[in-house]
Amino acid sequence: MTVKVYGLNACDTCKKARNWLDRKKVAYEFVDYRDHRVPAETLKAWAAAVGGWDKLVNRASTTWRGLPEARKSPESAPEWTLLIKEYPPLVKRPVVVRDDGSVSVGFNDKLFASLFAG
Repeated sequence: MTVKVYGLNACDTCKKARNWLDRKKVAYEFVDYRDHRVPAETLKAWAAAVGGWDKLVNRASTTWRGLPEARKSPESAPEWTLLIKEYPPLVKRPVVVRDDGSVSVGFNDKLFASLFAG
């Protein structure tokens, strides 16, 4: 199984997810998306896979709360991708992409146990 984990090196949730994967001996590649920006088409695919931009973007984050009000209501995919390009920490972390193309966001033991059962 090929697993790519996208997140930020300094993110505590990403660290917990990576530790979980290491403990369970799940092979993965970690990509810091601040250093390696995710193309707009990939962001659109992630949003579609997880149920929309509202599921992909963390509106409870400090980054979101710090945005100017005018930027908090993107109405199209290009507006969302531009916003994420400018503010990568807006994406919920981590984003896990498996070799079957499935995408999930976030981390908790139960979620990862279901993703990597077997």
